[in-house]
Amino acid sequence: MRIARNRIVSALRDRGQQARADWVERELPERVDPAKHSGLLATLHLDPADLADAPSP
Repeated sequence: MRIARNRIVSALRDRGQQARADWVERELPERVDPAKHSGLLATLHLDPADLADAPSP
């Protein structure tokens, strides 16, 4: 499972966390591996299950 970086950025901007969203845009890859970045997602209070792309049918 991968998460599109823009979904993380959008969630942060929705919360008014512009500086964090800008940092994520600069530092994370286009497709984020939640296992590799679990600590960062936890720090940002983001649940990977809420951000994951819908599985393809």
